[in-house]
Amino acid sequence: MGNLFAGPHLWIILIIILLLFGAAKLPALAKSMGQSARVFRGEMKAMKAEDAADKADAAPADTASGTTTSTEAPSTDTPPRSS
Repeated sequence: MGNLFAGPHLWIILIIILLLFGAAKLPALAKSMGQSARVFRGEMKAMKAEDAADKADAAPADTASGTTTSTEAPSTDTPPRSS
């Protein structure tokens, strides 16, 4: 079957996009897509930085006490056992 985005296929796709959106709207469409991609990348970097900061904050506390701590709430589906 080959590559679907080669030569003539790519031209046909571009002509269809041009007919759907019109030549006047293409620059605005490209600009908004670029801004959206920029915002998305910025949010991804912020999430990665936040995760790294959370891991850095949690690591010294776990290693200092020698025990691991769980951030999950205890399960409430079974009552505690009495001994």
